Amino acid sequence: MEEAAALLKQKGLKVTPQRLAILNLLRNTKEHPTAETIYKKLASDFPTMSLATVYKTLEVLKNIGLIQELNVGEGSFRYDANTNSHPHLVCLGCGKVEDLDESVLQNLIDSHAANAAPAEDENVLF
Repeated sequence: MEEAAALLKQKGLKVTPQRLAILNLLRNTKEHPTAETIYKKLASDFPTMSLATVYKTLEVLKNIGLIQELNVGEGSFRYDANTNSHPHLVCLGCGKVEDLDESVLQNLIDSHAANAAPAEDENVLF
């Protein structure tokens, strides 16, 4: 949290308890919550915080690179404190978003490459 506070200060932004709480929540979960979920989880600790504050804070944290915003379709956004590029799975039934172990994809690519012998002039994209 100290590095986050320092980065906020460095960018000329206020270090507020709400900003730190939102970032802390995201850093300590494997979930990829919506802004509404974040708001509900923090409402009892920050009763004066509005949903608009959560949205504004997420935008600030995204713009300075402390979190990433995931567009999971139909105008639905989720948030992730893991800013390294990594794949996600989205359940089309319930909307749950999870990180995907990249080794699973590599195994799939390797398996496909070993089992599929393309024709000489066929282009294959993975």
